Amino acid sequence: MTTGTDVVTTAEPEVTGRRRRPRLSEGARAERRLGWLLCAPAVIVMLAVAAFPILYAVWLSLQRYDLRFPQLAHFVGLSNYGAVLSSPYWWHALIVTLIITVVSVAIEFVLGMLLALLMYRTIFARGTVRTIILIPYGIVTVAAAYGWQYAWTPHIGYLVGPNSAPLTSQGSAIAIIILAEIWKTTPFMALLLMAGLSLVPEDVLQRFYRVTLPLMKPAILVALLFRTLDAFRIFDNIYILTGGGNGTYSVSILGYDNLFRALNLGIGSAISILIFISVAIIAFIFIRLFGAAVPGSATGGR
Repeated sequence: MTTGTDVVTTAEPEVTGRRRRPRLSEGARAERRLGWLLCAPAVIVMLAVAAFPILYAVWLSLQRYDLRFPQLAHFVGLSNYGAVLSSPYWWHALIVTLIITVVSVAIEFVLGMLLALLMYRTIFARGTVRTIILIPYGIVTVAAAYGWQYAWTPHIGYLVGPNSAPLTSQGSAIAIIILAEIWKTTPFMALLLMAGLSLVPEDVLQRFYRVTLPLMKPAILVALLFRTLDAFRIFDNIYILTGGGNGTYSVSILGYDNLFRALNLGIGSAISILIFISVAIIAFIFIRLFGAAVPGSATGGR
């Protein structure tokens, strides 16, 4: 039997997707203000050291600015970027840079993983083995590059005959540059990967492909990201080995030639900004691909 009275029900308030942040106490707010004040000097220094040069480079890239004729400098907008992106030299340098980056980083990852396993599992003379493996990375890049140059120079080097000059041919010169990069920086890759191996339980290491590699994704991300960004900005090895000649110039060599040899600050700055954008895109792609593996990420459980 029903009555004429309305039944009043109390419903739980709807849970919205956004949670309210708990209100901070006065002491917590004071601590937060103090934290910002303590961080402010470091932030200001970082902005002065990093942000200002980037912004100034952007401003220079928008001008027609030849350092030999500074009085003729004037604003041209995006014309410098159009000139760079329509130039075959830029695209050739980008292709060479990508070839060096992809090939060297891929080989370094495989060799670095093998060396990381060797360093991690070595029982006897572990310190000696790790020191020997890390020696190439401890050598100054310029000194190492000169060593590789002498090794492949006719009548001087021990890796080439008197009648051959591999550094004067584009294909063989790029191969030598890649080989020098691999020799120099594979220990760095191995060091980063070994740090990831140390976080994996010993019994899990027995199941390498299905368990160990997924657990090492954060370390793999750091290793691949650091080396890819470093390889994309390759300069010193190419500068010493070939000087960018015979079609071996990278985007960094191209920027250097325009900035310091041609003294064209506008075009050189535009190339520098394009390199910066390329590096940012590479970093974004890596973060998107491996983001779920990064500790503390919102999708870390996927």
